[in-house]
Amino acid sequence: MAAEEGTHDSGSYVVHHLTNLKLDLQTMTLNEHATGFWVLNIDSVVFSVVLGALFLFLFLRVAARANSGVPTGVENFVEMCVEFVSNQVKEVFPGAGSLVAPLGITVFIWVLLMNIMDIFPVDWFPYIGEHVFGLSHLRVVPSTDVNITFGMSISIFVLMYIFSFVYKGPIGLGKEFLTHPFYIHAHGPAALVNIPLMAVNVVLRLVEDLAKPVSLALRLFGNLFAGELIFVLIAVFSSNAFNHGVAGFIGFGLFGGLIQFLWAAFHLLVIPLQAFVFMVLTIVYLASAAQSHGEDH
Repeated sequence: MAAEEGTHDSGSYVVHHLTNLKLDLQTMTLNEHATGFWVLNIDSVVFSVVLGALFLFLFLRVAARANSGVPTGVENFVEMCVEFVSNQVKEVFPGAGSLVAPLGITVFIWVLLMNIMDIFPVDWFPYIGEHVFGLSHLRVVPSTDVNITFGMSISIFVLMYIFSFVYKGPIGLGKEFLTHPFYIHAHGPAALVNIPLMAVNVVLRLVEDLAKPVSLALRLFGNLFAGELIFVLIAVFSSNAFNHGVAGFIGFGLFGGLIQFLWAAFHLLVIPLQAFVFMVLTIVYLASAAQSHGEDH
């Protein structure tokens, strides 16, 4: 990877590559300094939508050609992913409805495609964006944007409550909020002790539920952001080869290339692993939401 900017100011190069292209919705202009609620990281949104559309196109195309002859490499990959995720759903959520397996497949493939964008050299897309489209910044890995990861995890959070409501009903869900984990068997005036315990139960339940989307989002974001940052730092290191003559070029270039290769090889394991973890935890959280945690009192 080239890092020509890094030969002049390594700090600026790193900041530039870790800054999103921002769209100010109030003025509908691109503004790299815009802050606040009405600001979109438009590069993250666009690449998320494009990768989602690519996922739909591939799977719909494979579905349309499922019985048309010998499967191709892409069709084999899609069938393998569908079977893999379906088996995970059967193991983790045996009583799952027809929605859970497609949701798991969507989550797994979409996050996988987002993560794969981290394999492209860090200068390619920003260079194209700047010199072809005149964009000041461009980040192409949506899962390195905490807004994207939180958007997905909040959607899972909402589905958790929908599943709880569907599987347990309003009475069952309310009872679980009020009587789990603490419940005291008491009657008459002694039953008043349950009231403060109910308040404690509600607080504990909310903390437990809120921790799930937060950990889900930050785990994916943290791993991919760290990977992207290390790729950028390796590019800065390699760029020093241009400042130290022939010996420096050979030394920095070879060593930087070796580090780049080793980190890319390791990152190839991280990319599908993080997609798998996000998918499995999604299924686990939905299964937990559908399962009754309390006893009939």
